[in-house]
Amino acid sequence: MDVTTWYLEQTSPADLRPGRPPALPAQVVRAEVPSPEFSRFLYTAVGGDWQWTNRLPWTWKQWKDWLDRPGVETWVAWVRGTPAGYAELGAQDGGTVEIVNFGLLPYAIGQGLGGWLLGEATARAWDLAERWPGRETTRRVWVHTCSLDGPAALANYKARGFRIYDEKLNVPGDEDEGETPGPWPGAGPRD
Repeated sequence: MDVTTWYLEQTSPADLRPGRPPALPAQVVRAEVPSPEFSRFLYTAVGGDWQWTNRLPWTWKQWKDWLDRPGVETWVAWVRGTPAGYAELGAQDGGTVEIVNFGLLPYAIGQGLGGWLLGEATARAWDLAERWPGRETTRRVWVHTCSLDGPAALANYKARGFRIYDEKLNVPGDEDEGETPGPWPGAGPRD
C-alpha cells in the first residue's frame, strides 16, 4: 500500500482558525510534570489504531529525555476528568514549533473535540516562547500527517488554517503497514 505524507504549516498567528467549542464539558490543560508513563499512555491510546509505532520501543529514559527538552509540552483535553486527546509540541530552532503528535482517544472521536483541540494546541504553539524564557518567538508552526492517520486528520489541519507545503509518496516497505497494535491487545470495542 502506498502511503502519502503531507507536511503543513502556518507562518503567522493570524493563520489560525479556531475550532468551535465542543458541546461536551471539556478543557485543555498542560501536563507540566514530565511523565514518561502518562505520555506513553497518551501515545498508545491515541495512536494505537493509526500506525503510531515509532516510540513503542522507547525506554523510560528515552521518554524522560524527550520530555525534559526545553520547549517540549504536552497539552491534554479532558472530558469530565477523563483524557480525551492530546497534542505534543516540540520547539525547534529558528522560532519553529512542531505539533509532534496530535489526536483523540477512540471514545472521543466524532464528539466535536478534534477541531477545538487542534485550535487550542496550535494557539499554544504560537505562544510557546512566553512559557520558555530564552526561546525565540514562534514564527512558524508545522505538522505532518499521512494517509494511515485518521480519515479526518488532513481536513482538520486545513480547516484550522494549515497549508500544505510538501507532499511525499512512500513506496511499499517504507512504512510499517502491519496490523495496528491498538492501545493494547484486545482493548476497546472493535467493529
